[in-house]
Amino acid sequence: MPTSRSLGRFAAVLAGAALLTSTLTAQARELSVSTVLPDAFPWGQAAQKWADLVEERSGGELTLRVYPNAQLVSGDQTREFSAMRSGLIDLAVGSTINWSPQVPALNLFSLPFFLPDTDAVDAVTGGEAGEMIFSAIEDKGVVPLAWGENGFRQLSNSSTDIDAPSDLEGLKIRVVGSPLFQDTFTALGANPTQMSWADAKPALTTGAVDGQENPLSVFDVARIDQVGQSHLTLWNYMNDPLVFASNRQVWDSLTEDQRAMLRETAVEAGAWEIAKTREEEAGRLAAIRERGVTVTELDDDQYQAFVEATDSVHDEWVPRIGEEIVEAARRDIDAP
Repeated sequence: MPTSRSLGRFAAVLAGAALLTSTLTAQARELSVSTVLPDAFPWGQAAQKWADLVEERSGGELTLRVYPNAQLVSGDQTREFSAMRSGLIDLAVGSTINWSPQVPALNLFSLPFFLPDTDAVDAVTGGEAGEMIFSAIEDKGVVPLAWGENGFRQLSNSSTDIDAPSDLEGLKIRVVGSPLFQDTFTALGANPTQMSWADAKPALTTGAVDGQENPLSVFDVARIDQVGQSHLTLWNYMNDPLVFASNRQVWDSLTEDQRAMLRETAVEAGAWEIAKTREEEAGRLAAIRERGVTVTELDDDQYQAFVEATDSVHDEWVPRIGEEIVEAARRDIDAP
């Protein structure tokens, strides 16, 4: 028969094992990551890359679970930032457009024809203006970690080639829920119609709207040409950087090592996704052309006509964004 001493030892072993299991369980933690597009798109791939990198490097302490299609806010992408700030979402890879109603500084990237190319985008996100924008995000209770990129947004429609502002006269163009987009397309003579992406494709199919604007990756993967969008204008009128970010309370609850790892993996995932998005542009455009879409590319004079047509939008929105941030961005772009 076992002695009382051996029974005591056995009980101590069991208690130790239970304590170890409890400790390991307490250390393992799953965080939610919200994103708007699934991993068929570079945007969704960015979130999944982040999750994969965290899984590789966290030693099992952290797991990121990606929720695409804005599931955590019932599909309403404009609520994502508020939900993260309040704690309903732990982490997100979000659009500067969707977060701009809560963080006005993010409208910098939506100023029409402000950022002419990817060099300008990189100068701003990596410069003084980028730091100021990250500070503005943090002031709202969210911790920004890294930049990604949804790309330059191009214009498509079902009826005509567009190479001058007058070509937009009266066209119903689906836009995201941002007042700046309303003002931009109104200035160009169009009839902007706000709707979620879930509603956009049915509206394009039925002809309830004539056109839309999105990056080439979205046009290509979502096969927007299949819903009558047979004319595409490359005008680079705005860029939509993505932001990897964390809820403040979640961030504060992590150890210093976990924070460093989470930021490091976000930066790495963002850089990977930016390079991937840009590298795939030429192939996407070729595929779109092969499917019979007429592609219009603006010359310098045509581009300038759109710039001048939207000057009034800058006059109205620069004060809302912040003169200091806009001037910092101009310095970043002009720096050698």
